[in-house]
Amino acid sequence: MKLYGEADPAPNPRRVRIFAAEKGLDLPEIRIGMRQGGHKSPEHKARNSLGQVPVLELDDGQTISESVAICRYLEALHPTPPLFGTCALTQARTDMWIRRIEFQVMIPVAMYWRHAHPLTASLLVQNREFGESNRPAAAKAMGWLDRELADGREWIAGDAYGMADIVALTTLDFAGFIGLDVPEDAERLKAWRERASARPSASA
Repeated sequence: MKLYGEADPAPNPRRVRIFAAEKGLDLPEIRIGMRQGGHKSPEHKARNSLGQVPVLELDDGQTISESVAICRYLEALHPTPPLFGTCALTQARTDMWIRRIEFQVMIPVAMYWRHAHPLTASLLVQNREFGESNRPAAAKAMGWLDRELADGREWIAGDAYGMADIVALTTLDFAGFIGLDVPEDAERLKAWRERASARPSASA
């Protein structure tokens, strides 16, 4: 197997790298050069018609796209340590939190990135007013996530580190890269981020 991806700050390939590191997997990665348009090349679009990364290519040439789907596949092959939960309830909670983080936090971050950040200005017709409107929306979403951690649990989906934490960490780190920092008063969220960032896999 090999992974087609990109270096930081691209959050989605990093999800898979962190996941593989937590599993102790040696997953070769080919950086495709997004700034040079490598993700839109005919060769890469043959792997993923949407021209996105990451893409996992299996030994027989079949491909899997979407970071969570790739990690689900790797989890099925390498179930230990479990990162999607250990029972019906923890698995459901993990899926719930992945979806919440992607919809509540990642969407305003992505819309700010697309429509207000100078690095994307040459890639599309930006609506700067709309883009800037996502700055307070992202802060509000981070504040919501901070309040959700008020029950004292150590990790996003419960007592065990897992895929929801990987999704959240890569989202918040990317947000910080583009200038959307975690609010100063979000103490629980900042403490969680410190715990997640201290794991060796966070440097993947």
